[in-house]
Amino acid sequence: MLAGPLFVREALTAPRQLKHYLFRGGFLGAQFVLLYTTAQVTFGFQLVRNVSEIARFGELAFQILALVQLLLVMFFSVLFAAGSVAQEKDRRTLVLLLMTDLTDSELVLGKLCASLLAPVTLMAVSAPVFLFVYWLGGVMLPQIGWVLGVCLAAAVSAGAWGTLVAFWREKTFQTLAICLIGVVLWLSVVEGLVAVTQADAVLRWIGPLNPIRSVLTILNPLNVPEWPHRALTAVVELSLLAAVLVLATVWRLRVWNPSRAVTEARKLAEAETERTRPPRVVWNAPVLWREMRTRAYGRKVAVIKGAYLLLAALAVLFLARLPSDTEMVLGMVTPAGAAFAVLSLLALLLVNTQAVTSLTSERDANTLELLLVTELTAKEFVGGKLGGIFYNTKEVIAAPLAFVVWQAAAGHLAWEHLLYLLVGLAVLVFFSAMLGLHFGLTYGSSRQAIANSLATMFFLFVGIFILMLLIVQARSSFAVQLPSFLVFILGGSLGLGAILTHRNPSPALWLSSAVLPFCTFYAITSFLLGQTLGVCLFISAAYGFTAIAMLVPAVSEFDVALGRSTLDQG
Repeated sequence: MLAGPLFVREALTAPRQLKHYLFRGGFLGAQFVLLYTTAQVTFGFQLVRNVSEIARFGELAFQILALVQLLLVMFFSVLFAAGSVAQEKDRRTLVLLLMTDLTDSELVLGKLCASLLAPVTLMAVSAPVFLFVYWLGGVMLPQIGWVLGVCLAAAVSAGAWGTLVAFWREKTFQTLAICLIGVVLWLSVVEGLVAVTQADAVLRWIGPLNPIRSVLTILNPLNVPEWPHRALTAVVELSLLAAVLVLATVWRLRVWNPSRAVTEARKLAEAETERTRPPRVVWNAPVLWREMRTRAYGRKVAVIKGAYLLLAALAVLFLARLPSDTEMVLGMVTPAGAAFAVLSLLALLLVNTQAVTSLTSERDANTLELLLVTELTAKEFVGGKLGGIFYNTKEVIAAPLAFVVWQAAAGHLAWEHLLYLLVGLAVLVFFSAMLGLHFGLTYGSSRQAIANSLATMFFLFVGIFILMLLIVQARSSFAVQLPSFLVFILGGSLGLGAILTHRNPSPALWLSSAVLPFCTFYAITSFLLGQTLGVCLFISAAYGFTAIAMLVPAVSEFDVALGRSTLDQG
């Protein structure tokens, strides 16, 4: 096969694992829960009297399912592709693969296709669900086909980007951060070009490079008569983009790998050792000193921060050009609010990535065991890691804070609301950091820790987005349709509790998992009703309590002993 033995091995071994079937079954169950909630939003407890109402439900369900699937396959593709290669580098097994008879194309395509197996499986599972929605009406078969085609092309291009960055960069944090920022920056640049130029040629040829725009075009065929041509253009352009990324990765594979760090280490080992500078003074908190005073996460971290700040600057420039009477985004938030939400969500993902990789990098480098046998206490270890996380991401955290301060200084935001935003964002940053540390301590496998940590953050964001859409859709009969939302929230509580207590059963974590989705639901409804204080209080209470529930076991001797006992599982 073109993909080589790496893909064949993944295709043969993945179906043998229980999590493979749980992954597919859970995704299918989540889709039907979403269908039920959408049906209750559309019909409530009323009798369906004509076919047009069923068709309206089918159209709404297809729109929500298509957008959710696109976001999921893009996220999982880039995460699995980058994480698969990064794990090989952290465990120093990539050098062994380079020494085999595998060609460059077999190595790159094998890793890419193996990582795309799970996202493509999700799309295959969702195809019958889309056909079920087609029987309800309001949807055409060509729409379903083109949505699946755009999702597949977007997944391949996102996976190719993750593979390129993972083979290029050495550190896991750099790989994941560049992948996330690169995707957001790409979508922002495409939308910025379309918004600034307003030319038909740009809209026709540049716009399809944003798969979200392409899917929205397919979902509204009456507004864009030439939507099949736009969909075909999107599939072709995204496929060509993926091909270019793969060819670039194959071309530079032997140049990037083995990395410069391996080459420098070999040269230092062969050369005579001599002291070139006096030894540095280590603080009384050695973990914090290492996080703050050494290049533990590579030399290109400043480039990642610069890319994020560039994205924030582009958002400010874009908002400065918008007229004051611009319509609300999705009928819920202002353009400035949407920009702040995107910057904040990306910042939280980067903080979470920094947190989980600070543990997994220690485990993969076989240094976590050395730390655990020293005189370091659990409080010193976890406190040093938390301090290093906040220090290394201080620019990323400061950018959305500076953004809302600028909005308040310009008179677009009340100072009272500014205080609520600052407090709420600070709590969410602490929650993101603690969630990453929790999964890093819980899972012995670095790949599982990173995937579960980022996936939990992502599903929280997607769940909040879906809830906001459904609540806006059900404004006229919200009280009647409240039980349907409770089913959706209950599913989120069970899923969050199961993943947080996977290895560390804790009544506090189960309590926080039960309370957090309900408090989030109350905060969303309060926000849509124009309230502010309640949003801040409930967000701070729910996410702050969950973070503390994860922090207390982490700083206890129980978790240190657990870390020692699970080292052999990595």
